[in-house]
Amino acid sequence: MRTEIIAPGLTTTEAPFIENAREHGELFIRQPYELYSPENHQAWEALFARMQERWRRYANQWFLKGIESLCLSPTRVPRLEDVNKFLCPLTGFKAKPVSGYVPAYTFFDCLRNREFPTTITIRRSDKLDYLPEPDIFHDIAGHVPMHTDPAFADALVRFGDCAQTAAEITSAISDPLERTRTLHSIIQAMARFFWFTVEFGLMTSHHGMKAYGSGLLSSYGELEHCIESPEVQRYPIQLEWVINQSFEIDHYQPVLFYVESFEHLFELVGELERWMKNGELSNVAPGEPAINDEDLNSFFARGSATSSEATKGGTE
Repeated sequence: MRTEIIAPGLTTTEAPFIENAREHGELFIRQPYELYSPENHQAWEALFARMQERWRRYANQWFLKGIESLCLSPTRVPRLEDVNKFLCPLTGFKAKPVSGYVPAYTFFDCLRNREFPTTITIRRSDKLDYLPEPDIFHDIAGHVPMHTDPAFADALVRFGDCAQTAAEITSAISDPLERTRTLHSIIQAMARFFWFTVEFGLMTSHHGMKAYGSGLLSSYGELEHCIESPEVQRYPIQLEWVINQSFEIDHYQPVLFYVESFEHLFELVGELERWMKNGELSNVAPGEPAINDEDLNSFFARGSATSSEATKGGTE
């Protein structure tokens, strides 16, 4: 039995509690609320305050309703247990604290089970504008308000189903090199789809173009830029475009896609799975994002488990 390191502060890339969890291979953790420092709460307060006017102008109506439903504190980093008290009765979703990067299959399987892997650290108060790593403001103030909407939540669960389908399809490929190549392409297609919808999606409305993607909703600068800037190309979403469209994370997005509704998004996820089954995701255009071995292995592990379960079931 190990002794847990207790040290003040849960600042992104500077939290001993997180480093300790990673050293011990702990992905799913608790939220040690007592470790948040005054600076951590000040960072949340500053981030939350400056987004209010931008959310009113550019966020979709379901996000605004979700923010209100969650009763987030404007001055304190939220307790995930309090967030879940408001969230779970609405859609069955809950925020699940993690120590860092979640391998691709594990992440999508969490969505399938109505769990959202949630970062518990928060960016420094002197680095509010851009952070390459996710933090609790991005996850709770960007993602989770959308999880209060039943139609959007169902689309996320459907996306989790796609990951299981991908694992099953690729586990049936006997040649190791072809299996790896095919899975790499499928994960890349799924990652691009997720990026241009859940992370950076736009939606048409009676009041003009609105944002629903969490990367937009948690960014003070990009939320206005994505709607107002003539430099942004905005297209009605087409699956063949999205799965072949590379992206980079370190600057404002020059190309975005919009859906008509969350029911439309749900239908698109179903279409994505059908294309996967038909082999239409097996040869997408090369480029970003890069897919690492940890992501590939997470799918391979699930595919092997599924095959073993099927074999066992067939012999009983």
